[in-house]
Amino acid sequence: MPCRGRTSGLGDKMLRKGNVLNFLIGICALAVSAGLGLSTAKAQEEGQVSAPATQALAAVHVGPDQAGEGARPYFVEFRARSAHSYGHTFLVHGRVGQKITKRDVIGLHPASESSVPWMIGHLIPVVSETGASDGDYEDKYIIARYRVLLTEPEYKKTLAMMRGMQKNHPVWHAVLYNCNRFVGDIAQNMGLRSPSNSLLMPKEYINTLKSVNGGRATLGGSGSAPRQEAAAAGTKRQQTAKRQPASANIRQEATVNINARHD
Repeated sequence: MPCRGRTSGLGDKMLRKGNVLNFLIGICALAVSAGLGLSTAKAQEEGQVSAPATQALAAVHVGPDQAGEGARPYFVEFRARSAHSYGHTFLVHGRVGQKITKRDVIGLHPASESSVPWMIGHLIPVVSETGASDGDYEDKYIIARYRVLLTEPEYKKTLAMMRGMQKNHPVWHAVLYNCNRFVGDIAQNMGLRSPSNSLLMPKEYINTLKSVNGGRATLGGSGSAPRQEAAAAGTKRQQTAKRQPASANIRQEATVNINARHD
């Protein structure tokens, strides 16, 4: 049941208390009622920052040294980091060579800095956030990564998709919809494959994500492994259809030859 996991030891201390379950049940109703207001406020905040971010991206252009077909100066990097619990799966994005900051991180996790929503989220869905959590942009905590390079048009399209998912992000649940599942949905919307098991540990999930996509470092011309397979299947059907008339002609010629010999 991967996700979140603070880099501090607060969650471990609370888990050692004998009456944690009773405590959780007592505050579940309060967490759910408070969650609605927090989710609305969070959505408004994200809506305010998304427009400036889009405007800033529109002003970015590929320089002369990066011009030409096939230039991929942008990236999305899927990551896993360690924690005192089972870790966290998320992604970072931006221009190749830039310093990764908090604003470049996208990942699903329980709202607030407290470990209480994280624990409640193992029982019932809780309000979530989709930005950076503690340790996401510090390399010393990274235990797996998979980078995909993008052209400027691909990056603009991908960024718009990710911002849309952030605005309409779901609640977090350790099993039903966790950080793995959120990142996997983004990968699929990019045209990549995602692991079928969202309950893998974060490191295993990212390594599996890279494996099921053959380690590809770009989206490619068609931008989608499923579309490529569909095209290959279509070609195979066409080749089969072409071979069928030839086989029919051979059978017809053999029949004519047999009849001729009988005559």
